Amino acid sequence: MKDMQQKVTNKTSFIYWASGIVSICGIIFEVLFGALGSYILGDGVKQYTLTISLFLTGMGIGASISERVTKRLILAFIYIEFFVALIGGFSSFTMFGITAYTPDGTDAFYLYFVTIIVGALTGVELPILIRKANEIGETIGRSTARVLFSDYAGGLIGGLLFAFLLRPQFGIVKSAFLVGLVNLVVALVVLWLFREEVKRFALHVAVGVVIGILLILGVFFGEATAFSFEQKLYEDPIIHMEQSQYQKIILTQDGDDLRLYLNGGLQFSSFDQHRYHDALVHPVMSQAKQHDHVLILGGGDGLAANEILKYDDVQDITLVDLDPAVTEMAETEPRLLDLNNRSLLNDKVTIHNQDAFTYLKETDEVYDVIIVDLPDPNDESLNKLYTEEFYSLVRNHMHPEGAMIVQATSPVFATESYWTIDETIRATGLETENLHLDVPSFGNWGFVMASRNPIDPESLEVTVPTEYLKSSMIPGMTEFGKDEDKEITNADGEKVTLRPNTLVDPHLIEIYQQEWRHY
Repeated sequence: MKDMQQKVTNKTSFIYWASGIVSICGIIFEVLFGALGSYILGDGVKQYTLTISLFLTGMGIGASISERVTKRLILAFIYIEFFVALIGGFSSFTMFGITAYTPDGTDAFYLYFVTIIVGALTGVELPILIRKANEIGETIGRSTARVLFSDYAGGLIGGLLFAFLLRPQFGIVKSAFLVGLVNLVVALVVLWLFREEVKRFALHVAVGVVIGILLILGVFFGEATAFSFEQKLYEDPIIHMEQSQYQKIILTQDGDDLRLYLNGGLQFSSFDQHRYHDALVHPVMSQAKQHDHVLILGGGDGLAANEILKYDDVQDITLVDLDPAVTEMAETEPRLLDLNNRSLLNDKVTIHNQDAFTYLKETDEVYDVIIVDLPDPNDESLNKLYTEEFYSLVRNHMHPEGAMIVQATSPVFATESYWTIDETIRATGLETENLHLDVPSFGNWGFVMASRNPIDPESLEVTVPTEYLKSSMIPGMTEFGKDEDKEITNADGEKVTLRPNTLVDPHLIEIYQQEWRHY
């Protein structure tokens, strides 16, 4: 009798453990799908919003379906876990393959479909476990409370595991396979504990073993195969790839052309990066009355710092870049070291791996020159670095006779975005001057220079050796064609009224996404 009671207790206890473990797996898959969509499809806020919404919708559908599961509860739970393990485990791997080999839009459809399916399967799990716990002796109130507690606690653990362990240490392909294996192990343990209730036990074990073999193969070989899929997304061979805590970092090289991509977005090509960085650095250095203290926000590749170090009167350079993986690569990768002339290893350079907004809020330093070389404002986290509040912070840390410059996307491809950035900087009370030039790997690219003093392009000079820019070219860089100037009209021919981008009214994101959707 005691043995029988102990078996029931063991089974009941594992049901609660199982509910917590599968909940951990469920939340990991939920955020993993968001990360996958953000990386491949872009617009992180949109992708996380869609995947979380679809996953929860799927859970609702699954909970509704679970009403019809009244018999053979254990076998139903086991096969739900088998399906979650298989579909969820192969989700990232398959997504990369679909992106590489199918037409645009197929990958988005696949991701959203898989999100709903895994969500639905997850939604069936808990009602079945509650019903089974009730069936073997627990009261419905007790079983529901304990399973739901395990579910909610598991959700917190799953989120933390994905953010701080799985994504940075294993990447999104291997993480999916590993989480799938956890679902499979839960299913097999439940199968063993309730083997007396399950007919054709050996057959179900065999199915689990086959799924396990596939997932283990995925753990060891899936990432390499996904790498070959991802190679299809880039023109040149990938020579370095890593998933940092913040982004996917990829270096490609074809002959002498070295390219850096962050989350799929091109950061530079070694063939023409000198054009971009000449325009980013030398006009603003000419505008500033002195160069003692220079701040670079972004620029973790060291290329802007390399140009600044050409000025002998620079005493120190502070570089603030969020991702330590980028700055470490710029300090150690031989091909990058050749390109940036080991700039980040120079004694004048101090690196802070910190959010630029946070750094400016916390520091008391004042700088003669501030260079804002940040990624485009394509999501909420980047948008805050293109707001009136952010530029006010930049202004407050700029010497009264100093100057700043901002990379401001393309005035050709994203005309309204470019001039909105200019309007936002002007809202802080600074004088601005607008510059643009052709960078073949990017197209026509724009910058906004700002100072407390009026800026005269005719007086700006290049006083150090450069590969591209010379003084006589600068006034011409301030001229904009009719299809790229500030007089923007909408589809009805009405003039567009520009307004500053703010934290409260982050409209620049929508403008940017609309303008770049065709490119």
